[in-house]
Amino acid sequence: MQATLTVLGSGTSMGVPTIGCDCAVCHSSDPRDRRTRPSVMITYNGHHVLIDTTPDFREQALREKITRVDAVLYTHTHADHILGIDDLRPLSFAHKPGRLPLYATPHAADFLRDMFRYIFEADYKFGGLPQVELKSIEGPIDLFGARFEPVTIIHGETPILGFRFGSTAYLTDHSAVPPESLDRLRDLDILFLDALRYKPHPTHSTVDQSLRIVEQVKPKRAFFTHICHDLPHEATNATLPPNVRLAFDGMKLEFEI
Repeated sequence: MQATLTVLGSGTSMGVPTIGCDCAVCHSSDPRDRRTRPSVMITYNGHHVLIDTTPDFREQALREKITRVDAVLYTHTHADHILGIDDLRPLSFAHKPGRLPLYATPHAADFLRDMFRYIFEADYKFGGLPQVELKSIEGPIDLFGARFEPVTIIHGETPILGFRFGSTAYLTDHSAVPPESLDRLRDLDILFLDALRYKPHPTHSTVDQSLRIVEQVKPKRAFFTHICHDLPHEATNATLPPNVRLAFDGMKLEFEI
Protein backbone atom coordinates (compact mmCIF):
# COMPACT_ATOMS: atom_id res chain seq x y z
CA MET A 1 0.00 0.00 0.00
CA GLN A 2 1.36 3.39 -0.98
CA ALA A 3 1.84 5.98 1.77
CA THR A 4 3.15 9.51 2.18
CA LEU A 5 5.29 10.73 5.06
CA THR A 6 5.14 14.48 5.73
CA VAL A 7 7.79 16.05 7.94
CA LEU A 8 5.78 18.39 10.16
CA GLY A 9 8.86 19.54 12.06
CA SER A 10 12.59 18.80 11.84
CA GLY A 11 14.04 20.98 14.60
CA THR A 12 15.38 20.54 18.07
CA SER A 13 13.51 21.35 21.29
CA MET A 14 14.18 25.10 20.97
CA GLY A 15 13.40 25.24 17.26
CA VAL A 16 15.25 27.19 14.59
CA PRO A 17 15.45 30.19 14.58
CA THR A 18 16.29 29.92 18.26
CA ILE A 19 15.02 32.73 20.46
CA GLY A 20 17.68 35.39 21.03
CA CYS A 21 20.24 33.88 18.65
CA ASP A 22 22.13 35.93 16.06
CA CYS A 23 23.84 33.04 14.23
CA ALA A 24 23.80 32.71 10.45
CA VAL A 25 21.40 29.75 10.43
CA CYS A 26 18.89 31.53 12.66
CA HIS A 27 18.97 34.45 10.19
CA SER A 28 19.08 32.28 7.06
CA SER A 29 16.84 33.11 4.11
CA ASP A 30 16.68 29.40 3.17
CA PRO A 31 13.20 28.19 4.25
CA ARG A 32 14.70 24.74 4.96
CA ASP A 33 16.64 26.33 7.84
CA ARG A 34 13.35 27.19 9.57
CA ARG A 35 12.74 24.17 11.79
CA THR A 36 9.75 23.63 14.05
CA ARG A 37 9.73 20.95 16.72
CA PRO A 38 10.02 17.31 15.52
CA SER A 39 7.04 15.35 14.26
CA VAL A 40 5.84 13.48 11.18
CA MET A 41 2.48 12.52 9.67
CA ILE A 42 1.89 9.28 7.77
CA THR A 43 -0.96 9.32 5.25
CA TYR A 44 -2.34 6.20 3.56
CA ASN A 45 -5.67 4.90 2.29
CA GLY A 46 -7.38 8.15 3.39
CA HIS A 47 -6.07 7.93 6.96
CA HIS A 48 -3.65 10.20 8.83
CA VAL A 49 -1.43 9.06 11.72
CA LEU A 50 0.73 11.50 13.67
CA ILE A 51 3.91 10.71 15.54
CA ASP A 52 4.01 13.23 18.42
CA THR A 53 2.18 16.54 18.85
CA THR A 54 4.70 19.32 19.31
CA PRO A 55 4.27 22.84 20.72
CA ASP A 56 4.22 23.92 17.05
CA PHE A 57 1.43 21.53 16.02
CA ARG A 58 -1.08 24.31 15.35
CA GLU A 59 1.33 26.04 12.97
CA GLN A 60 2.27 22.73 11.34
CA ALA A 61 -1.37 21.67 10.87
CA LEU A 62 -2.29 25.00 9.29
CA ARG A 63 0.73 24.90 7.00
CA GLU A 64 -0.08 21.37 5.80
CA LYS A 65 -3.85 21.98 5.72
CA ILE A 66 -4.53 19.04 8.04
CA THR A 67 -8.28 18.51 8.43
CA ARG A 68 -8.27 14.97 9.78
CA VAL A 69 -6.23 12.88 12.22
CA ASP A 70 -7.08 9.24 12.93
CA ALA A 71 -4.48 8.35 15.58
CA VAL A 72 -1.44 9.74 17.39
CA LEU A 73 1.62 7.74 18.45
CA TYR A 74 3.89 9.18 21.15
CA THR A 75 7.62 8.50 21.28
CA HIS A 76 8.07 9.92 24.81
CA THR A 77 6.84 12.70 27.08
CA HIS A 78 9.35 15.53 26.73
CA ALA A 79 7.74 18.93 26.20
CA ASP A 80 8.75 19.28 22.55
CA HIS A 81 6.83 16.09 21.71
CA ILE A 82 3.58 16.43 23.68
CA LEU A 83 2.64 20.07 24.30
CA GLY A 84 0.52 20.33 21.16
CA ILE A 85 -2.02 17.86 22.55
CA ASP A 86 -4.57 20.60 23.25
CA ASP A 87 -4.41 21.71 19.60
CA LEU A 88 -5.94 18.36 18.68
CA ARG A 89 -9.27 19.77 19.86
CA PRO A 90 -10.85 20.73 16.50
CA LEU A 91 -9.58 17.55 14.86
CA SER A 92 -10.83 15.41 17.74
CA PHE A 93 -14.30 17.01 17.52
CA ALA A 94 -14.48 15.87 13.88
CA HIS A 95 -13.14 12.37 14.61
CA LYS A 96 -15.70 9.61 14.04
CA PRO A 97 -16.56 7.26 15.55
CA GLY A 98 -15.68 7.84 19.18
CA ARG A 99 -12.66 9.60 20.62
CA LEU A 100 -9.34 10.17 18.86
CA PRO A 101 -6.93 7.42 20.07
CA LEU A 102 -3.53 8.41 21.49
CA TYR A 103 -1.00 5.59 21.83
CA ALA A 104 1.80 5.68 24.42
CA THR A 105 3.72 3.30 26.65
CA PRO A 106 1.98 2.66 29.99
CA HIS A 107 4.51 4.92 31.77
CA ALA A 108 4.08 7.68 29.20
CA ALA A 109 0.28 7.35 29.35
CA ASP A 110 0.38 7.82 33.13
CA PHE A 111 2.50 10.93 32.66
CA LEU A 112 0.06 12.35 30.09
CA ARG A 113 -2.93 11.68 32.35
CA ASP A 114 -1.20 13.50 35.19
CA MET A 115 0.10 16.44 33.19
CA PHE A 116 -3.13 16.96 31.26
CA ARG A 117 -5.45 16.02 34.11
CA TYR A 118 -8.10 18.49 32.93
CA ILE A 119 -8.47 16.43 29.74
CA PHE A 120 -8.47 12.92 31.14
CA GLU A 121 -10.28 13.29 34.48
CA ALA A 122 -13.33 14.57 32.56
CA ASP A 123 -14.60 16.74 35.42
CA TYR A 124 -14.16 20.05 33.59
CA LYS A 125 -17.75 21.22 33.17
CA PHE A 126 -17.35 23.97 30.60
CA GLY A 127 -16.63 21.84 27.51
CA GLY A 128 -14.08 22.48 24.81
CA LEU A 129 -11.79 19.62 25.79
CA PRO A 130 -9.95 17.43 23.30
CA GLN A 131 -12.05 14.33 22.69
CA VAL A 132 -9.21 11.84 23.03
CA GLU A 133 -8.49 8.54 24.75
CA LEU A 134 -5.20 6.95 25.78
CA LYS A 135 -4.29 3.45 24.64
CA SER A 136 -1.23 1.54 25.85
CA ILE A 137 1.53 0.45 23.52
CA GLU A 138 2.29 -3.14 24.48
CA GLY A 139 3.56 -4.30 21.09
CA PRO A 140 2.86 -3.71 17.39
CA ILE A 141 -0.20 -1.56 16.66
CA ASP A 142 -2.45 -2.30 13.69
CA LEU A 143 -4.04 0.88 12.36
CA PHE A 144 -6.28 0.96 9.29
CA GLY A 145 -4.49 -1.86 7.49
CA ALA A 146 -0.93 -0.88 8.42
CA ARG A 147 1.30 -2.10 11.26
CA PHE A 148 3.33 0.27 13.44
CA GLU A 149 6.07 -1.57 15.32
CA PRO A 150 7.64 0.12 18.37
CA VAL A 151 11.45 0.16 18.36
CA THR A 152 13.28 0.81 21.64
CA ILE A 153 15.95 3.52 21.53
CA ILE A 154 17.91 5.21 24.32
CA HIS A 155 17.53 8.93 25.03
CA GLY A 156 20.30 9.72 27.51
CA GLU A 157 19.55 7.08 30.14
CA THR A 158 15.88 6.64 29.26
CA PRO A 159 14.38 4.01 26.93
CA ILE A 160 11.86 5.63 24.58
CA LEU A 161 10.23 4.58 21.30
CA GLY A 162 10.83 4.94 17.62
CA PHE A 163 8.51 3.28 15.13
CA ARG A 164 8.86 1.11 12.04
CA PHE A 165 5.96 1.10 9.59
CA GLY A 166 6.32 -0.83 6.38
CA SER A 167 9.53 0.11 4.59
CA THR A 168 10.14 3.18 6.77
CA ALA A 169 11.31 3.81 10.34
CA TYR A 170 11.25 7.04 12.34
CA LEU A 171 13.69 7.41 15.24
CA THR A 172 14.10 10.72 17.02
CA ASP A 173 15.73 11.74 20.32
CA HIS A 174 18.28 8.96 20.64
CA SER A 175 21.81 8.86 21.94
CA ALA A 176 22.07 5.10 21.37
CA VAL A 177 20.24 2.39 19.47
CA PRO A 178 20.49 -1.09 21.06
CA PRO A 179 21.77 -3.94 18.87
CA GLU A 180 18.40 -5.73 18.96
CA SER A 181 16.74 -2.55 17.67
CA LEU A 182 19.33 -2.14 14.92
CA ASP A 183 18.39 -5.63 13.73
CA ARG A 184 14.81 -4.40 13.27
CA LEU A 185 15.97 -1.52 11.07
CA ARG A 186 17.31 -3.56 8.18
CA ASP A 187 15.83 -3.74 4.67
CA LEU A 188 14.40 -0.23 4.89
CA ASP A 189 13.63 2.17 2.10
CA ILE A 190 13.63 5.21 4.46
CA LEU A 191 15.23 5.68 7.87
CA PHE A 192 14.88 8.83 9.97
CA LEU A 193 17.52 9.39 12.65
CA ASP A 194 18.27 12.03 15.27
CA ALA A 195 21.31 14.13 14.28
CA LEU A 196 21.36 17.18 16.51
CA ARG A 197 24.77 18.59 15.54
CA TYR A 198 28.45 17.58 15.13
CA LYS A 199 29.45 18.25 18.76
CA PRO A 200 28.67 15.36 21.16
CA HIS A 201 25.55 15.66 23.31
CA PRO A 202 24.58 13.50 26.32
CA THR A 203 21.07 12.67 25.08
CA HIS A 204 21.16 13.09 21.30
CA SER A 205 22.96 11.55 18.35
CA THR A 206 25.48 13.52 16.32
CA VAL A 207 25.82 13.58 12.54
CA ASP A 208 28.78 11.19 12.71
CA GLN A 209 27.02 8.80 15.09
CA SER A 210 23.96 8.65 12.84
CA LEU A 211 26.12 8.15 9.75
CA ARG A 212 27.58 5.09 11.45
CA ILE A 213 24.06 3.72 12.01
CA VAL A 214 23.31 4.28 8.32
CA GLU A 215 26.44 2.32 7.44
CA GLN A 216 25.35 -0.53 9.72
CA VAL A 217 21.74 -1.00 8.63
CA LYS A 218 22.05 0.29 5.04
CA PRO A 219 18.66 1.89 4.27
CA LYS A 220 18.15 3.03 0.69
CA ARG A 221 17.55 6.58 1.95
CA ALA A 222 18.28 8.22 5.30
CA PHE A 223 17.09 11.56 6.65
CA PHE A 224 18.37 13.34 9.74
CA THR A 225 15.99 15.21 12.02
CA HIS A 226 15.87 16.96 15.42
CA ILE A 227 18.42 19.39 13.97
CA CYS A 228 19.74 22.42 15.84
CA HIS A 229 21.05 25.70 14.45
CA ASP A 230 24.61 24.33 14.16
CA LEU A 231 23.74 22.68 10.83
CA PRO A 232 22.99 24.92 7.82
CA HIS A 233 20.81 22.89 5.46
CA GLU A 234 22.54 23.29 2.11
CA ALA A 235 26.11 23.32 3.41
CA THR A 236 25.54 20.24 5.59
CA ASN A 237 23.90 18.28 2.77
CA ALA A 238 26.98 18.95 0.63
CA THR A 239 29.08 16.96 3.12
CA LEU A 240 26.76 13.95 3.38
CA PRO A 241 26.67 10.76 1.30
CA PRO A 242 24.26 10.88 -1.67
CA ASN A 243 21.64 8.73 0.06
CA VAL A 244 21.64 10.83 3.28
CA ARG A 245 20.02 14.24 3.62
CA LEU A 246 18.79 16.58 6.32
CA ALA A 247 15.03 16.54 6.68
CA PHE A 248 13.17 19.82 6.43
CA ASP A 249 9.74 21.06 7.44
CA GLY A 250 7.17 20.23 4.76
CA MET A 251 9.26 17.47 3.13
CA LYS A 252 7.08 14.72 1.63
CA LEU A 253 8.27 11.19 0.88
CA GLU A 254 6.48 8.30 -0.82
CA PHE A 255 6.96 4.74 0.43
CA GLU A 256 5.29 1.35 0.85
CA ILE A 257 3.59 0.80 4.19
